[in-house]
Amino acid sequence: AIKAGNTVYVSGQIGIVPGTKSFASPDVEGQTEQVLKNMGAILKAAGADFKDVVKTTILLADIADFAKVNAIYATFFTEQPPARATFAVKDLPLAARVEIDAVAVLP
Repeated sequence: AIKAGNTVYVSGQIGIVPGTKSFASPDVEGQTEQVLKNMGAILKAAGADFKDVVKTTILLADIADFAKVNAIYATFFTEQPPARATFAVKDLPLAARVEIDAVAVLP
């Protein structure tokens, strides 16, 4: 992530378990959960939380996974959800199923 003033830009996260080169799970649900856990740790280190996120972009290897990802996403963004764009893409890094980036504004 990069902090510019009171804004934190979190680079796209994939479902890799920190300290490893392994995905948390081969399925989109497990990867989404790990993506958001990774994002939460980055936000916390920057002095922010999910409630401070104002914009996300979700990249999916398969748009048919949207409902599955959305259900998990909703458990992390429980207050006013941020603005969001979601796209299906041809390929993601390391053949990930999902990648999410975020912009947060510090309180």
